[in-house]
Amino acid sequence: MKSIYILLTCFLLCFNVSFSQFKTEVNKGLFYKIALSTTLSINKEYTVSNEDDSGPLINPSALFLNNTLGYQLDKRTSIGLNLEYNWHSQQGLHFAPAYVSLRHNIILDDDNFFIRGGYGRLLGISKDFEKGNMYKLGLGIQIFDNNYRNSSLIGLDFTRKRFGYNKLEGLSSLSIFIEFMLF
Repeated sequence: MKSIYILLTCFLLCFNVSFSQFKTEVNKGLFYKIALSTTLSINKEYTVSNEDDSGPLINPSALFLNNTLGYQLDKRTSIGLNLEYNWHSQQGLHFAPAYVSLRHNIILDDDNFFIRGGYGRLLGISKDFEKGNMYKLGLGIQIFDNNYRNSSLIGLDFTRKRFGYNKLEGLSSLSIFIEFMLF
């Protein structure tokens, strides 16, 4: 019985992919987005001389992996439900944010410039993950493929997390993101 479901799912996905080439530009509808972000920090032990092996000047200090299921309301505005995994290597912290986001295109052109924001909870899915809340503000550019259906988004996000006992601890970060948006 499981093999029938798997076969049916593969058939429907292939059917959707084969006819997707005939569609024109998408202004509304459901989309899926996957993103990878990193926060960069300065290596305090970096030296200019070539003799010392102090490593690179800039090191990644956090890694974010995001999945979004959203709805494009019109050419300018979209909303999304986000599930994310955050790992801050320097602090040794793990987060699992679930949040709602809103993205608005300020400039509509061949490539869109946008601002976005999000607010949600940090899920304590195990004892290794911190509980609390978070918000996110960002800006970036959306670059479309040849038929203006799928796109890549590149930009900067500012994230603030409050966690710990009575949410007394906080962590702010500025990250660089790259996302792939599929209709």
